[in-house]
Amino acid sequence: MNAEKLIGSVGMASLTVRPGDTCVASNISDLPVIATSVLINLLESACTAALSEFLLTGETSTTTSIDFSTNGSVGVGAEIRAHATCIEGSGTLLTFSAEINQDSKLIATATIRRKLVDRVSFMARSAAEGILAEKAQKN
Repeated sequence: MNAEKLIGSVGMASLTVRPGDTCVASNISDLPVIATSVLINLLESACTAALSEFLLTGETSTTTSIDFSTNGSVGVGAEIRAHATCIEGSGTLLTFSAEINQDSKLIATATIRRKLVDRVSFMARSAAEGILAEKAQKN
C-alpha cells in the first residue's frame, strides 16, 4: 500500500473507563483517573481503525513514535472517544493527528507516526532478533 493514498482517512475508538484503566491499577499514582498508557492505547486504536479498510492482505502497521500531551483527565465510568486522521503519508510512513474527548472536553492530543509493514516479514525479523538476543545472553 502506498501511504499517500491514506491521507484523510479517519478512525475512531471509544472506551468507558473501568477501575483497571486507572493510575491506581497501573501503580502509577494514587489517583483513580485514567492512566496515560490507556489513553495512548485508545489513540493507537483510532489510528488502526483509520487504516483497516485500506490495508492489503498480509499488511499491517506499527507505531514508530508518539508526541503526546494530556489536557485533562477522567475517572471511572467516563465515556471517552478518540479520533485519528491521517495527515501525511510518504512511502510506508504515515502521520496521524489524534485527540481524545469526553463530550466537548479535550482530554489528550497526539501526533502518531506509524509504518506500514508486511506482517510475516515483520514477525520473522522479530523472532530472529529474539533468537540472537537469547544466544548473546548465553555467551
